[in-house]
Amino acid sequence: MKFRPEVKPFLLASAAFGAVMFLLFMLFGVSGGTSLFLGLLLANLSAGYMLFFFRDPDRATPSDPGLVVAAASGKIAKIAEVYEGDYLKTDTVRISIFLSLFDVHVNRFPIGGYSTFLGYFPGKRLFTFDEKSSEVNQHNTILVRGEGTSCLITQIVGPVCRRVVYWLRPDKTVSVRRGQRFGMMKFGSRLDMYFPKGDIEIVANIGDQVSAGQTVIARIVKKENQ
Repeated sequence: MKFRPEVKPFLLASAAFGAVMFLLFMLFGVSGGTSLFLGLLLANLSAGYMLFFFRDPDRATPSDPGLVVAAASGKIAKIAEVYEGDYLKTDTVRISIFLSLFDVHVNRFPIGGYSTFLGYFPGKRLFTFDEKSSEVNQHNTILVRGEGTSCLITQIVGPVCRRVVYWLRPDKTVSVRRGQRFGMMKFGSRLDMYFPKGDIEIVANIGDQVSAGQTVIARIVKKENQ
């Protein structure tokens, strides 16, 4: 199992947490042996969860270029038709994936093409099941232009999420592969994918549990002139 290198400071924090709890147990009169045992237990439990959260398993991305895969691991909570007026400037289909604290939080590109980081946008920290969160919460926005369709991706911060990150160069457009890792959302949040209406045929359903870079959620509609 692979783990993201970002886990290192959290492992150090877990060790510090265990040391503090050991001192507190001692302060309240718990015996030295018991205090040490409890401090080590809490430190190991915390470190174990951090490793679990920052896991980064390999994914087998389908080879068919006409398929669209999930950009995040979690549950498909909403599929809605909305007008996206900032970047795509057209009617779109928005697919929202909610991530629990137990899902893999590494994000992967749903299509191949050229990725442009549009920026980090400060905002609120509403619960991500709130419809307003897609517009007003803190988020990263990424635009991928591929063959047959484009995808606008938003990594949305929730009330628990510490931050969202984009690992590729934010200062230039880069060529990307479908299923390639591009970022992470730390400690639970939501990811939205916007596709121009008519470009894709959705095969996933609300409530489906999906894996980033692996689960097929849609097919690109082949146009007559393509």
